[in-house]
Amino acid sequence: MTDMLTVRPGPGDAEDICALLNAIDLLEIGRPETDLGAVEADLHHPDVDLAKDSWLAFEGGRLLAYALVWADSGPGRVDSEHYVLPGHGAAAVRLLDLMEVRARELAAGAPDAVLRLQLNARPTLDVGLLSGRGYRTVRRYQVMTRALDPADPPPAPPAGLTLRPCDGDESERRRAHALIEQTFAAHFGHVDRPYEPWLDHIDGRGLDWSLVWIAALPGEGDVGVLLTRDDRTSMGWFSHIGVAETVRGRGVGGFLLRHGFAAYAARGRTVVGLGVDTANETGALALYEAHGMTMHYAVNTWQLALHSQG
Repeated sequence: MTDMLTVRPGPGDAEDICALLNAIDLLEIGRPETDLGAVEADLHHPDVDLAKDSWLAFEGGRLLAYALVWADSGPGRVDSEHYVLPGHGAAAVRLLDLMEVRARELAAGAPDAVLRLQLNARPTLDVGLLSGRGYRTVRRYQVMTRALDPADPPPAPPAGLTLRPCDGDESERRRAHALIEQTFAAHFGHVDRPYEPWLDHIDGRGLDWSLVWIAALPGEGDVGVLLTRDDRTSMGWFSHIGVAETVRGRGVGGFLLRHGFAAYAARGRTVVGLGVDTANETGALALYEAHGMTMHYAVNTWQLALHSQG
């Protein structure tokens, strides 16, 4: 298989990669949901050296598999993507070999270093390959969706709550960043990023800041944030819903969720989605279910300890 492998996909291969990922989407979740812009953003990630961190596997000119690694989450953690069409185990193994070698280089010297990979709970990749190499599942997420009704009115806010969009000056973007860091600090997998790197990460594809809102309560100040994106073909997307621990249970999270539903219905969207850690201790999964969101598909986080070998 080695002679069928091409290293460094480069921006010119984004359309081929997108087509591969949509073929895998169709097999795993029943419909294609990968946007070209998302693939291009991955390939232009500032922490990715395409010549060293990405691989394609071809057979007779047909793209079979794609993998990417990056290390922007702090010392000792390397993240990755791995996609392969079913029935092509040799391509899958070859890319896993390359990913793991590069991950050890990126994490060199860090104690307890790990490589993380998120996969559909029913992936095209044979998970026996992963478990046989020492990978273990450490978390499960659900992608949840909800159909929107244009007739749904905007929700009434909890007593005293005010909501403002973040499309003003930069200070509002900094407030959104601070609230996300505060409310997500204890979440599994959260990456603590200073403002500038966070802005580069979150705004890489151009974020519409009028679709980011901050909630405030009298005597409490800013207590919640809703960061959404309208750049996916298949659905509107709620990237972050964060509520300060001191005011949880006062209806702020439910209000932000319903506000997002109404805002996207008014924009003509028929579906919105989000991802949730099923082990989240804030009760987020129950909140989303109570507001009519249902599981679209599940994603497992696999982790490999990058201990020295040999």
